[in-house]
Amino acid sequence: MGLYSQLIFPRLLELSMSSESMTSYRQQLLKDLRGDVLEIGFGTGLNLPYYPASVTSLTTVEPNGGMGAIAQKRIDASPIAVTTQTLSGENLPMAEASFDDVVCTWTLCSIANVHQALSEAYRVLKPGGRFFFIEHGLSTDPGIQTWQNRLTPVQRIIADGCHLNRPIADLVNEVFDRVEVKEFYAPNLPKVMGYFYQGIATKAAL
Repeated sequence: MGLYSQLIFPRLLELSMSSESMTSYRQQLLKDLRGDVLEIGFGTGLNLPYYPASVTSLTTVEPNGGMGAIAQKRIDASPIAVTTQTLSGENLPMAEASFDDVVCTWTLCSIANVHQALSEAYRVLKPGGRFFFIEHGLSTDPGIQTWQNRLTPVQRIIADGCHLNRPIADLVNEVFDRVEVKEFYAPNLPKVMGYFYQGIATKAAL
């Protein structure tokens, strides 16, 4: 990783993802988590203050080591036991059926092999475990799609691999047994980057 990815992008991410509206989405998504949780794409730890008391432990993975210096202050302030690892969600070292829930927020857009990452999330979930996600991705509007496809090569450079045009619901449905998702435009963002997918996917119980 270069200087931009390690030092500059983490601070840009912290600034852009700390708004009141983003915080509200985090609170809505995370309120029903429980047990042993894995977060893929921990970033600067913006989700951490909103994990409920029903979470007993949190394991996080984040490939960009530059995020850690910002995240550490939130880890230090958290009552939850947090274990952090600098690695990608595509190759998780955790054993099968290790976690009650898995969380992924605005991360699937930037993982190179997103199908493999989702398959790994499925593998490490216990039977009946849930995958909580909120992501931006491909709009249903053909006109917006055209601009998303045009701008994605630039977006990947300035936003550390981020794609504007991934069909998140389809990708999650390819892996999980049951998916509940709502799709909407975030009111405070340009439509080209503000088409959101928020949902819970479930691994079948034995």
